[in-house]
Amino acid sequence: MYIDDCIKGTNLLFNSTFKDPLNIGVSDFVSINQLADILVKISGIDPKRKYILDAPKGVNSRSSDNTLIKSILNWEPSILLKDGMKKTYEWIENEFKNNL
Repeated sequence: MYIDDCIKGTNLLFNSTFKDPLNIGVSDFVSINQLADILVKISGIDPKRKYILDAPKGVNSRSSDNTLIKSILNWEPSILLKDGMKKTYEWIENEFKNNL
């Protein structure tokens, strides 16, 4: 999730009367390979991927069930993962170039 959505969701939650834990995240299922593919498109860099098939496995993807947040705050994150990653990549790239 892009930081702007995280801040907006957090502020909405803090300013609400809801007192229980609440997930704030994007509802898209995204695998590590999909994240890597997005980064390749953004950066233009396509490194060789090495898969260690006998390593311990985690979950295949991550996502957030936004049913509760929609019903409590009438909101859910709106910035697409690829758009947030592009903004983040460009910011990091600029920081790196400006601090050489």
